[in-house]
Amino acid sequence: MRERILLEEITHRYQRILGQNFLGLYVHGSIAFGCFSWEKSDIDFLVVVATPLSLSEKEKLISVMLELDLIGPPKGFEMSVVLLKTCRSFHYPTPYELHYSNAHKAKYLADITEHCRLSYGTDPDLAAHFTVTRAVGFPIYGPPVEEIFPPVPKDIYWASLLNDIQNVETEIMTDPLYYVLNLCRMLAYQQEGLILSKEQGGQWALSHLPLSYQPTVAEALVCYQKGLPFTPEHHQATAFAQAMTEKFSAYGS
Repeated sequence: MRERILLEEITHRYQRILGQNFLGLYVHGSIAFGCFSWEKSDIDFLVVVATPLSLSEKEKLISVMLELDLIGPPKGFEMSVVLLKTCRSFHYPTPYELHYSNAHKAKYLADITEHCRLSYGTDPDLAAHFTVTRAVGFPIYGPPVEEIFPPVPKDIYWASLLNDIQNVETEIMTDPLYYVLNLCRMLAYQQEGLILSKEQGGQWALSHLPLSYQPTVAEALVCYQKGLPFTPEHHQATAFAQAMTEKFSAYGS
């Protein structure tokens, strides 16, 4: 599998850059869920280090991402570097040492030193990434997941999920495929405690949502599975978003 080869290459290069400071590389996201698609998925992973990164180390790690992005999937990579103490003594929002994704690629290409200097802080999404890693993730290098990532409190995981959709009713048309399926998997977690991929969330919703919402979910699933654009009517998408957020409120948040 091309994605596995890329992850092993990243691991090999990061070992050379970081030496003993490199403690592990852990896969989460669609690869961990077993539903990765080269055309529609990104490669999600967390890097765990023992001590804070120097600016030189950050630049070298990002240079690897930029180089391999040329032969990676269209959606690229999403990578965060976190300290071991952050994993074992969890805080929310969660501190990180370095982050890379397609959303930041242009800034790194424009001025890698300056953007590496600015790439640190806290990220609410990491609570969700840690939870998925704990549930289905695996190491390419490093100790077993359970030795690095203790359980994230359920209320913190839910807060992380809510943060991702805080403006969903106004933003859903910016990426309706992501938002519709993400809302489905969130509802599956809230109602049944299930940690699912977007595709699994959509499949769950088809048997749990009222019939009036199922055509929207079914259309999103087909588009996701076939790599097709999902272009629902504006009123259809916003009505779905409103209905799901009302369900979240009804079950308590």
